[in-house]
Amino acid sequence: QVQLVESGGGLVQAGGSLRLSCAASGRTFSTYGMGWFRQAPGKEREFVSFITWSGGIYYADSVKGRFTISRDNAKNTVVLQMNTLKPEDTAVYTCAARVGGYGSTIPNDYHYWGQGTQVTVSS
Repeated sequence: QVQLVESGGGLVQAGGSLRLSCAASGRTFSTYGMGWFRQAPGKEREFVSFITWSGGIYYADSVKGRFTISRDNAKNTVVLQMNTLKPEDTAVYTCAARVGGYGSTIPNDYHYWGQGTQVTVSS
């Protein structure tokens, strides 16, 4: 069982930056693939980025070049650095863990989810 807790959300002006963290419980964090998803009001959950157990990384086209995902297995943490934020990035951001170590763009492939953190970008 893995518990995930996100932090770092907030209100920022367009063009600004935020750093989201996801802290995981348990001793097997390094074996999970970790993903970030977001959901805006009235919209479907949307893939943002994932990082595999070995450090393989993938981004959605909408955030490529602006967001950076990283993980620190010693601290059981995955971080999403978000730069050059846009109003359309406004959403609840949630991290997820996938057993087996690989990443996926499909929410149903993940086994554990955090509660999410709100990111609001004003224009």
